Amino acid sequence: MAALGWLTPRRRSATARSVLAGEASAEAARKSSQEQTEPAGAEREPEFPVLGDERAAAFFDLDNTVMQGAALFHFGRGLYKRNFFETRDLARFAWQQAWFRLAGVEDPEHMQEARDSALSIVQGHRVAELETIGEEIYDEYMADRIWPGTRALAQAHLDAGQKVWLVTAAPVEIAQVIARRLGLTGALGTVAESVDGVYTGRLVGEPLHGPAKAEAVRALAAAEGLDLSRCAAYSDSHNDIPMLSLVGHPYAINPDTKLRRHARDKDWRLRDYRTGRKAAKVGIPAAAGVGAVAGGTAAAIALSRRRR
Repeated sequence: MAALGWLTPRRRSATARSVLAGEASAEAARKSSQEQTEPAGAEREPEFPVLGDERAAAFFDLDNTVMQGAALFHFGRGLYKRNFFETRDLARFAWQQAWFRLAGVEDPEHMQEARDSALSIVQGHRVAELETIGEEIYDEYMADRIWPGTRALAQAHLDAGQKVWLVTAAPVEIAQVIARRLGLTGALGTVAESVDGVYTGRLVGEPLHGPAKAEAVRALAAAEGLDLSRCAAYSDSHNDIPMLSLVGHPYAINPDTKLRRHARDKDWRLRDYRTGRKAAKVGIPAAAGVGAVAGGTAAAIALSRRRR
């Protein structure tokens, strides 16, 4: 989700900050939840997910896996509309969004700059204010960008009686809004510190990205009594290979080039909803101009907080 190394597209072992970010995100996710087709001729796969397996769960990345594009950019559009940052920032943000859309991956320098800007922008704002805004922004920019095929995969796990969690570098507040609107169990997201309901401008650990995601899933599984070998994980990005490697049922969804190659080498299942092909069956049949102002990632990346 540290210097520029926190978003470098290569595998690395978890650092102490990754572990802290993962554990903090798992804690926030649990608290929130408490409050709240195969080709012809192919060999038939065993039924999955397994009905009634309560020690299994599913973990879904958000950007380009569940939602088309980056939640941070969509969230940033809403924050710009609400005057959280000024017009002079748009040129830089628009370039960052264009990079993401064309390259399909985050640029470490852009994201580091976004993180630093976001912390200064949200410092002093109340957590409740951002939670309310997140609900509005979901309706304005995100609801129509959910991939129907991935949504159906999540529903298959829910119908089997399993919990389903989003796992994302996006702020935990907006991640929880999306999870709630989709009827999922909850969300793990980047956690930023707040004191007495006000953001301090500091993160808890680091953004929930790469190895930190894996640590969050590991911590949540331990707290929930899950057997990771019976769990599933879904992602589009090679940055999430640590998380995908934790579970017994990894899926590459709309994969980038590196993840597609890795998935084929490891014989992981792949699903691609970008090509117009009919979505595959997994448990149940799969259902069938961001522009300049979309680049408000600098106002969105660290809006999550540690509840105290």
